[in-house]
Amino acid sequence: MENFDLVLFSGSANPKLTEGIAEHLGIALGKIRIERFADNETYVQFLENIRGKDVFLVQPTCNPANENIMELLIMIDAAKRASAGRITAVMPFYGYRRQDRKTESREPITAKLVADLLTAAGADRVAVIDLHSGQVQGFFDIPLDNLTAEPLILNYLRSKKLPSLTVVAPDVGSAKGARDFARLLDAEMAVISKKRGVHDEVETVSLIGEVKGRNIAIIDDEISTGGTIVNAAKILKENGAGDIYVAVTHAILAGNAIEKLNSAPIKELIVTDTIPIASERAIGKIRVLSVSEILAKAIGNIHENKSVSELFEARGIKK
Repeated sequence: MENFDLVLFSGSANPKLTEGIAEHLGIALGKIRIERFADNETYVQFLENIRGKDVFLVQPTCNPANENIMELLIMIDAAKRASAGRITAVMPFYGYRRQDRKTESREPITAKLVADLLTAAGADRVAVIDLHSGQVQGFFDIPLDNLTAEPLILNYLRSKKLPSLTVVAPDVGSAKGARDFARLLDAEMAVISKKRGVHDEVETVSLIGEVKGRNIAIIDDEISTGGTIVNAAKILKENGAGDIYVAVTHAILAGNAIEKLNSAPIKELIVTDTIPIASERAIGKIRVLSVSEILAKAIGNIHENKSVSELFEARGIKK
């Protein structure tokens, strides 16, 4: 794709993913200098002319979230001051995504704050993958493309050709996504329902659906500490489930999540590379799928002012 006005730059959070995007687009990565001063302040300088260009900045705001968000804001500001024609922040993982509402008095809505910061810095458009909740889209006063990794995960699960498959939602909140997967995979569906007692302690757990003797695909948008997924896998095994596969978009893997997963009755954990996984944490049961092609196609359509949603509607997926 020879689009000389399209330029792609990588932040420091996930350069390998950005390299993959550039390869799919058939362009060279833009040259940028990102440094940390002795006091840990961030310095950014574009090393090529971007005046009037369509600039795409790739930076997931994963751990360390605050540092990566600040770096992205500085990249946007530098691009704006260099007279970029349009600036699109490509955030495969949107940090603070779960802080999308007030649950107690005197709390912030940090997902909205981040949206405001991106706009104030000078972003003209934002592209993300699989937001935790749709309401975050309403926090933006600039165009937002909420892409999805579902086609990637669907195709991988189809390639496994798992017989007697049941798609399981590990909690009620993920039931809609699991239902869509079950329909597209022509599989059965089950839901794990939890009733919480005082101080957020789980009081009762109910399994709705048949899993005995069936292969399982647990579907969710992310895995953080691993507690919900690991407990779900144990409940499923106790009810006679066969092989258990877990498929999520964002591999946050906070705290001792790796240790929990390693000892859990899970055959394979399917994740994407929206968040990089350090080599020492890449246990054998983790299978990483790359979203680089999805992002490259979306960037190409944005650059050419074409529909982004049509990339997913053709697969029966609507975002």
